[in-house]
Amino acid sequence: MDYDRKSTVSSFYGARRSTDILNANPPTTGRRGQYAAPSARPRVDSASSFYADRQSRASHDLLNQHGQSAGYNASSFFDAGRQEPVKGGVDEEEVVEAEPQADSWDIYADFNNVGPRYSAAFGIGQRQAQDSSYHQLPSSTPTSVPKSEADVESTLTPVELVTVPALGPEWQRSELKSMTKSGRRELKGAERKAKWKAWNRGDIGLFGTRWFTKKFLVFSVFGLCVLIGITLAITIPRVPAITFSGSNPLTQISGSFNDSIPIEFSRSPANFSFPAYANVQVDTSGNIIPLTFNSINAQVWYTSTNMQVATGYFGKKTLPAKSFPVIQIPLNFSYVATNDTDPTWVAWYDACKNVATDANGVQPGINFELILNMDIAGLPTTQSASAQAANAGCPFQLPVNSQ
Repeated sequence: MDYDRKSTVSSFYGARRSTDILNANPPTTGRRGQYAAPSARPRVDSASSFYADRQSRASHDLLNQHGQSAGYNASSFFDAGRQEPVKGGVDEEEVVEAEPQADSWDIYADFNNVGPRYSAAFGIGQRQAQDSSYHQLPSSTPTSVPKSEADVESTLTPVELVTVPALGPEWQRSELKSMTKSGRRELKGAERKAKWKAWNRGDIGLFGTRWFTKKFLVFSVFGLCVLIGITLAITIPRVPAITFSGSNPLTQISGSFNDSIPIEFSRSPANFSFPAYANVQVDTSGNIIPLTFNSINAQVWYTSTNMQVATGYFGKKTLPAKSFPVIQIPLNFSYVATNDTDPTWVAWYDACKNVATDANGVQPGINFELILNMDIAGLPTTQSASAQAANAGCPFQLPVNSQ
């Protein structure tokens, strides 16, 4: 007998069918011997749009009359999503413990559309009235808070830095010494010494420059010395040489100076006095700029007895350079002797006596020396110059009756 292996009990209770081929119903065949198409479609996920062409939906039929679709339908565009939150806004433990919920951080906020809005693109976050569940992130720029009276006072008075450590083992001995006056002095001295060595080597320049090196200083000092030498050679006056002009060193004077000094030769007491001009030629050929005399003091000495017989004074005068100008220095001849046999008195009396009283009719000359003490502008001290006169004639003649 043919044994029926199908289980009618399991199918009666809707149990799972056996996968044994002997329990399966044989498929029906058509006229061509092929298997007939299954009477029902295979079950697919109705929420998936990938099998939209194998679904019998009204939306699919409306979108595509030929039974073909690109995989999009109304449900994929207008899916309302999950209406209930995945989880409450706060933790259950916080609810149980009845703690404040304002500062709690909710990890499900982004899924429940109640989290902070991180972007404002496409107008998102600007509809605050419609999107009341979203809140804007706080600004990164701190807002200005009005200062209190304590804050204002703290800006005016030194703030105590309580976090600054006190001097302790972390400070080295060298650091402590550098804070003292002697330590700072040593540091400055070392810095100056290092700069001096660097400048001596030509690495740096003076006064914070790079070009003021030792070589530049040497050439600068040399050039400055040359300029100073040239300037001094031009501006410093030279002491002129003096000579008597012409054959008559002494000439008769006139004017008020002549009237103030009487012409007199006396035997008792033995003396003489008379005024005269000394004609002096000054050599200024060694000067580049004009020569200026502030004053000239003159002295006349009788060379035979080395006695002073006259004095004179000449005021301020400017003479041209590179020339031989002649100046007249007023002299006051005055001499007092013990008697009329004094050699000085006798020599000057013989030189000035009348020619008619001489047997040969010749007036003898006299020898003397003129010394000038010159105060020249531009020289620190007084300079002296002298001239010798030989057989100089007297500037006048005594009357015949003068004895």
